[in-house]
Amino acid sequence: MNAAETPFEFVTVSYLTRIGNQSAGTLAEFLTGLEHCSDASIFHHTFQTLGSHHFLTEGFSNDFAQWVLADANRDDLAEQLAALDIRDYVSIAALRSDLCRVVGDYCAAFPDLAKQATLERFYFCESVEVTVPLDRRAHTLGEFRDGIEHLSHAGFYYHFISSRLRLQLQTNDFSHWLADGLGLATLADSVNHIDIYTNTLDSSRAKLLRLIDRERRKA
Repeated sequence: MNAAETPFEFVTVSYLTRIGNQSAGTLAEFLTGLEHCSDASIFHHTFQTLGSHHFLTEGFSNDFAQWVLADANRDDLAEQLAALDIRDYVSIAALRSDLCRVVGDYCAAFPDLAKQATLERFYFCESVEVTVPLDRRAHTLGEFRDGIEHLSHAGFYYHFISSRLRLQLQTNDFSHWLADGLGLATLADSVNHIDIYTNTLDSSRAKLLRLIDRERRKA
């Protein structure tokens, strides 16, 4: 079995939510906030809210659409924002551009609505990562599988979802190491295509383990 020269280093993580200096009490102010907030804020309110919204039976899976629905009372705009599938994006800049386009077009079409005060203000936030290295590393696919099987939810989230911002949404830590460390590009691509919209952390982990087991049976 192949062994990587550089091992995969497993970590665990805690997240602190930091409220930025931008907020919005109208759709027009919301558009300005989207244009000028940090990349980390865009990521926080779209990718990082998947976990908290996953089990909702009503509303939308990103904070932007949820606020427009609940506090701006603009169902039509909320649906347009929710229709932006984050799986289609490989950069925060492209996601920001489409968010701004949707809100900008709506504000231009309905200027009076764009100036109406919302029920509650929207506060642009970021997630601050506090990482702690674990005493666990992997050189082989077998060691990697064992590490993932015993990884906490926080650690799995860090390597599989949060890492997408660090890697510009194109991949995740697991796929990056599988491709570069072990030369398993096909497996890496399959792992990267596990749907983070429709899967929980547990079901994502289960699918990842099945993909690894299938790869090991080929050896």
